[in-house]
Amino acid sequence: MKAMLLSAPSQLSSGDINDAVAGDGETLVRVTHSGVCGTDLKIYNGGIPVDYPRVMGHEMIGEIAAGADAGTRVIVDPIVFCGQCEDCRTGQENLCTNGFLLGRDKDGGFSDFMAVPADAAVALPDNISNECAPLIQVMTTCVHAQERAPIASGEAVVVIGLGVSGQLHIQLAKARGAYPVIGITGSPVRREMAQQYGADYTLAASDSVGDEVRKLTAGRGADLVIECAGAASTLAQSIDIARPGGRILLFGIYTFEKAELPFYQLYYKELTVINSRAATRENFQTCIDLVSSGQIDLESMISHVLPLADLEKAITMLDERDDHRMKVILDHT
Repeated sequence: MKAMLLSAPSQLSSGDINDAVAGDGETLVRVTHSGVCGTDLKIYNGGIPVDYPRVMGHEMIGEIAAGADAGTRVIVDPIVFCGQCEDCRTGQENLCTNGFLLGRDKDGGFSDFMAVPADAAVALPDNISNECAPLIQVMTTCVHAQERAPIASGEAVVVIGLGVSGQLHIQLAKARGAYPVIGITGSPVRREMAQQYGADYTLAASDSVGDEVRKLTAGRGADLVIECAGAASTLAQSIDIARPGGRILLFGIYTFEKAELPFYQLYYKELTVINSRAATRENFQTCIDLVSSGQIDLESMISHVLPLADLEKAITMLDERDDHRMKVILDHT
């Protein structure tokens, strides 16, 4: 079968690999659409090391290819876990030390077919399109994060960084009754997007943004700051923006090892710092229900649909500054 093979950093080509064969407890899925994200970019350029050759891709949907359920549309949970360790037994399968991520640790979805654990193929309703369905995997990570930092109705929520994940956090915070929801980014285009997704206010990134947030929250600051940019400067900004007794949700991926932060503020305000990683299986059904019911809009977040053969173009698009580029979807059909 055909797949997009990464043979070394930045060395990507179409090639033939052994046909996927479903073993015991597995389901064969014909991949029809997939999403491209920053993790793929980091694997592509060597920032995340993998064994070569590797088939990337962890945001994929398709159809069950064989058996009684053949033809059923499904989204694949890319986190494979053992189900036996202490983390799995306590519902934290996303932290399974025996587990792995499809597309990073083992071959993923930029291919014709995949053999996946049967319970990792989650059925999709007809009213969710093939193009937007891969975004559900991204959304699961946002839902999981907000479950770790539950939002009460009427709480002030600030989202720093308004890429795809940040815009999803805006929508989810509004769905949970947060007020005001404030989005912060240097991009006027993405501030306008956030307003369309329900943000009550949007602010340009600046040194005075903390004062502006306090003006919008009766002088208190944010109950919850969701940091999506993954930079030391915005992490420091989060500490400034949060109210005393507030919470900071670290959603951005931090690769720096040292940073200057206002640690005394962190102590003095008695802030709670929360981290999240990936998602759990139950988050998929929650997201499917939210999208299917119309509470969350994924369709308008898709800016490009390209054929699978254009994977390299799609990945390099992520490395270019384009405020109009949001989610890039690959069509395998």
